[in-house]
Amino acid sequence: MAEMFESEWREDNSGVREGNCRPFRQRGSGQQSVTGVAQVEDSNSYWSVRGPTDAPCYRGTPVQCGQTIRLMHVNTGRNLHSHYFASPLSSNQEVSAFGEEGEGDHLDEWTVQCGGSVWKREEAVRFLHKATDALLSITGEQYGRPIHGQMEVHAMSSPSQHTLWKAMEGIFMKPSESPAGSRVSTHPHTEF
Repeated sequence: MAEMFESEWREDNSGVREGNCRPFRQRGSGQQSVTGVAQVEDSNSYWSVRGPTDAPCYRGTPVQCGQTIRLMHVNTGRNLHSHYFASPLSSNQEVSAFGEEGEGDHLDEWTVQCGGSVWKREEAVRFLHKATDALLSITGEQYGRPIHGQMEVHAMSSPSQHTLWKAMEGIFMKPSESPAGSRVSTHPHTEF
């Protein structure tokens, strides 16, 4: 079960780890870039899985296939975001980091697409941008200066091997035990 709290993920076929938020501003929107790297040891690649702005969630609750989530970059507090700007390298749809301390807007919402009823940590999933119907992807285009060697993360309209992602390292939360011993927690949290 995907009792996820903070996680790093990679594009399923290339081994590229998504999630770096660098201070580099993109040309299109001027928002903070989101890039992929191949290094395993990168603390800048962790994201917190959170519920949408208008729906509380409970820590340790499995993420359902088809559920809307937000992904907040742990180091910056910005959300994975997309909109109808062209990405600078591939001219696909731009993906950026937006907001402050987990607060952003409706363009931070993604739908988890997976094969069963819940997202399992060993399973490849897709993230569909709720507002634009584009899939989170990485196809290998690399930046030059000032973020040399990092790969552009963007969104594409069609599914492919470049839109499959797997959770990697992270903290996977199990449901909290209530005092009575049941697995139901009555304390809402903004992350899963």
